[in-house]
Amino acid sequence: MLWLILLCIIKGVNGYDAFTDGVKEGIKLSVSIFPGMMAMILMINLLQHAEVFVLLSDFISPLIDFLPSEVLAMCFFRPVSGGASMALMRHILSLYGPDSLYGMMASVIQGSTDTTIYVIALYFSSVGIKKIKNAMWIGLFADLVGISVAIFLTVQFF
Repeated sequence: MLWLILLCIIKGVNGYDAFTDGVKEGIKLSVSIFPGMMAMILMINLLQHAEVFVLLSDFISPLIDFLPSEVLAMCFFRPVSGGASMALMRHILSLYGPDSLYGMMASVIQGSTDTTIYVIALYFSSVGIKKIKNAMWIGLFADLVGISVAIFLTVQFF
């Protein structure tokens, strides 16, 4: 705090006015991104409660027989919701253990991918970008590559 006050005095800036202006800009930004955030949270909750990702992972799990359906569900949830994928990872860690193959795989997947749809919804809506098609597909492709490489490397090294 003292450093900040000293810097304001040196630069001749009214610190209180700068602070209140920043708060006003923050509130305007919050109001502008709220509709996009609300729509995204609603869609995530609808998909989660409809168990779409669980049904999809149960459908795909016979094709990829070496992965349990919990890891597949985490792979589907990871690009959409960080909280949901973290909850699935905690479930995997409690079910199989943190030092198990699936526990390490879930951890590597969590660390090597991002919540692409969340990031696009939040950041693109905050700056007013409406055309997200290419960015979304590239981001989802990067998530697919990250998940595939995470599974491959975990199987190879652990």
